[in-house]
Amino acid sequence: MIYQFEDYSLDVDRQELRRGTELVDVEPQVLDLLQYLIRYRERVVSKDDLIEHVWHGRIVSESTLTSRITAVRHAIGDSGDHQRLIRTIARKGIRFVGEVRGDQSSPPGVSANSTLPSSSAATPWLPDKPSIAVLPFANMSGDAEQEYFADGMAEEILTALSHCNSLFVTARNSSFTYKGKAIDVRQVGRELGVRYLLEGSVRRSGDRLRFTAQLIDATSGAQIWADRFDGGTNDVFELQDRIAESVVAVIEPNVQLAEIERMKRKPVANLDAYDLLLRAQQFEYEFTQESFDAALRCLEQALKIDPNYAQAMALAAYCYAERSQQGWLKDRVLETAEGIRLAARAVELAKNDANVLWMAAYAARQLSMDAQLAKELAYRSLQLNPNSAIALAMTGWIEVALADPVKALEHLRRADQLSPCDPRTWFINTGMGMAYFQTSRYDESIVWLKKALAQNPHSAVALRVLAACLANLGQKDRASEAIRELLKIEPHLTISDLRARMLMAHGKLWTKFSEALRLAGLPE
Repeated sequence: MIYQFEDYSLDVDRQELRRGTELVDVEPQVLDLLQYLIRYRERVVSKDDLIEHVWHGRIVSESTLTSRITAVRHAIGDSGDHQRLIRTIARKGIRFVGEVRGDQSSPPGVSANSTLPSSSAATPWLPDKPSIAVLPFANMSGDAEQEYFADGMAEEILTALSHCNSLFVTARNSSFTYKGKAIDVRQVGRELGVRYLLEGSVRRSGDRLRFTAQLIDATSGAQIWADRFDGGTNDVFELQDRIAESVVAVIEPNVQLAEIERMKRKPVANLDAYDLLLRAQQFEYEFTQESFDAALRCLEQALKIDPNYAQAMALAAYCYAERSQQGWLKDRVLETAEGIRLAARAVELAKNDANVLWMAAYAARQLSMDAQLAKELAYRSLQLNPNSAIALAMTGWIEVALADPVKALEHLRRADQLSPCDPRTWFINTGMGMAYFQTSRYDESIVWLKKALAQNPHSAVALRVLAACLANLGQKDRASEAIRELLKIEPHLTISDLRARMLMAHGKLWTKFSEALRLAGLPE
């Protein structure tokens, strides 16, 4: 069946939406929703109808439902203001009101004999966040005893992944139906309704075990990440724990980067609230004054689509906090207040989301300068997701500010071990530099700060600490050079201005730091 309306055509069998001859890039669930609205266009469709028939009875938040309806409108050139094709009926539901022509012919410009990729109308539901399934791992040893290790390894990783709120993880009972079968990753992705698959294998040689894993994009079959891990058989449970935490720590940032790349291929007109969040993350990673402006504009748009989008609120609060840290706030009073408001509201809406909590912790640290709140939020984030390198880094940074460098280094070292590929690795390395500065181990501090600046040359914080370390080592010329580079980023920075931004820092840390910066040549 092909439904035609205005200059659009929806091919139900091929699950394709076209405008004229151009294919519109639309998520499968958005197509399902559009198809349902058109099919039952003679009546008003209620929220309960949509949940039962499009979400198959799953629990769906109001914000998710609103986001998907908005995505449908965007796909067909409509909006909530105009409601030309999809009309909201107050307290009743929604209805497709466009004139529809239904026939069996192919859409304009497409031959009836075309061999276009086909996915049945039963394309599974995809959640509105990255989805992943852990397939049963292959036992390559020919040793039946290793089957238990392989299955246990998969279960450990599944359990650990379940702590990542940013991921939708398919249950073991679904993914383990493929145990012992030759698979096509694209087919498995469609059947399980996931975009990413983790598969692996276990091999034993003597008293050594080797585990290999790879993360695959199930829509294209492309490999996103792969690695191997070795260990002895003397403590299998310890080995499982170590591998699980290492694998899980790299999956979340790699999936996030893959999602950003996928978003780049999507037409701007079809971006929904989640896509705008991804675009904001991309701009935030670029870490310039202009990119932070762009990130906040994207998040403002996302919140117009979904006013209760906690992740967008938290990222906006984080962006305001980073602008404050860098000296890039345009209106300190207004932007600080807005960042604090967004962080508080995000925590209120998503108090069990680990990513929301660490971003809110950073806002509490940098904007409201509330040490107790920042510490509470950061440690709660870490408790919810113990394998999050960025949550570990945040607790480390807070312990630095509270003058506990020993505990700070413990957290930051583990973050560094877990996250060799996180886009915010520079944040971890700068924290290491600050902790070593606190303990007067300036040479070690400089090593970490140079790593941070190689990854993010715009980091004013790393340059400040570098200048302080060089000054305390008596290298005044190099310290002055670091200050000159710092003032290119923050032309009006003074010690008194910096003090206003570091009120949360312990007194003895501030004294040591400010004296070193004076020695390096930073103006009063």
